[in-house]
Amino acid sequence: MSLIITEECINCDVCEPACPNTAIFQGEVIYEIDPAKCTECVGHFAEAQCVSVCPVDCIIKDAGNPESSEDLMEKYRRLVAIDGRDTCDP
Repeated sequence: MSLIITEECINCDVCEPACPNTAIFQGEVIYEIDPAKCTECVGHFAEAQCVSVCPVDCIIKDAGNPESSEDLMEKYRRLVAIDGRDTCDP
């Protein structure tokens, strides 16, 4: 699953720069996550960086967007190919 940011977000600005896929952006009220870019940091890190830096624990799995670990890795590979970066399997 990709991740979502809940209404508890305090707009502290720490999650956006932590995202290696630039999936996090400022929405109308709070930060939001683009599910097409979110891989939960699969392919980059062992854990989701936004979750690890969030001071209010408002970033959760998006139950409306179920994805397996394999799906997330495939999305990572597509995103890396689009960006022109080399892929690396963790």
